[in-house]
Amino acid sequence: MSKIAVVTDSTAYLPKEIIEKYNINVVPLSVNFANKTFKEGFDISTKDFYEKVVGMEELPTTSQPAIGEFLYLYEKLAKNHSEAIAIHLSSGISGTLNTSRTAANMVDEINVEVIDSKIACYGLGFMVIETAKLAEEGKSVAEIKERMDYLVENMRGFFVVDDLAYLHKGGRLNAAQYLVGSMLKIKPIIYFNDKVLEPFEKVRTKKKALERILQLLHEDAKSGAPIMLSVVQANVEEEAKELLEWIQKEYSNVEGNISDFGPVIGTHTGPGTLGMVWYVK
Repeated sequence: MSKIAVVTDSTAYLPKEIIEKYNINVVPLSVNFANKTFKEGFDISTKDFYEKVVGMEELPTTSQPAIGEFLYLYEKLAKNHSEAIAIHLSSGISGTLNTSRTAANMVDEINVEVIDSKIACYGLGFMVIETAKLAEEGKSVAEIKERMDYLVENMRGFFVVDDLAYLHKGGRLNAAQYLVGSMLKIKPIIYFNDKVLEPFEKVRTKKKALERILQLLHEDAKSGAPIMLSVVQANVEEEAKELLEWIQKEYSNVEGNISDFGPVIGTHTGPGTLGMVWYVK
């Protein structure tokens, strides 16, 4: 009864084999096209999503799970668990965390610790995987929470946006910023700062922007401390593979993989976005 259940949302973009291996419970967010709503990771694949959005005038919108989905899950988990840990995408960009917490408080039979990752994509994914591993090892909720507090504060993530149109259409760039940025071929580096996505630096080319992110990685990697890293990509898998290969040749202390900007986050950043999330273990 005491084994801790692990809950997250679809923006962790975890591979199916990881979800199954660690018995992770995933509640999906949705992307809403004009005529149809798709649950991320269930009704639409990342590949299909990017094929649909390229060239669309009207971008899809995104929506968080309904409270009933969380309520149903927590009532189900309560039958076999007394405790759960739920880790969600940043509360600064979605109400998912608050909905999860509200639902958890409505179910008396299970105690749910709800954690704000303050990030999304594989930054969140790394936290969920570590939580599941620690739960399997028999660690307590308090011990896992302490480790997550470390990861939340030390997870780094920087991304290069390839096409400013998506940030503009999504309301994150005004018309003037979009026009000037497009004319100057600016590739903004964006990152999570105080729970929200913000520009980190504006760089003139994608190559220079990636070089700048690699400088930031070097600051953490040069000591030789073990690092977990994911190259996060939006429909540019070959570029991501090349980048990861270069990093792993350069730094023997970096353990890395390739992950996706899935539909919900990809709606706001667009195809071609490339970046990295990492933390010092």
